[in-house]
Amino acid sequence: MNSERGESPASPSEMLDRLKLWRAGIALRPSLNLVYRIVVAVAGTAVLALGIVAIPYPGPGWLIVFAGLGILASEFTWARRILHAVRTRYDRFMAWFSKQSWVVRGAGALGTGAVVLVTLWLLGTFGLVGGWAGLEYSWMESPL
Repeated sequence: MNSERGESPASPSEMLDRLKLWRAGIALRPSLNLVYRIVVAVAGTAVLALGIVAIPYPGPGWLIVFAGLGILASEFTWARRILHAVRTRYDRFMAWFSKQSWVVRGAGALGTGAVVLVTLWLLGTFGLVGGWAGLEYSWMESPL
């Protein structure tokens, strides 16, 4: 289905059907299936780990976590169950948190900020950036 030849592009359902056929072809070859599952496991775990690290920082930390779990869930039933449980708990927590007073939400923001600052300090970011600016204080150096 090439749109350059005047044919309409494949619909999402047609693309999904093709993907399922492609995956079924891989599943018929045990060695290739094992390699495929290992690649999915490594890629999903890497994305999941990146997301977990990114959670306290501004940006899409939870989205990356859900993407990593989604990658793993494409091949592993246990990951599908975890993805569902984590999404349910996340939605429940965010609904609760959004109904809280500004004091509780402010405390959450301060706590998140503290986690970010401690992480940056442990990774040596303050010492590195301080060195660029000519600031050499011992407290800026990471203890690690």
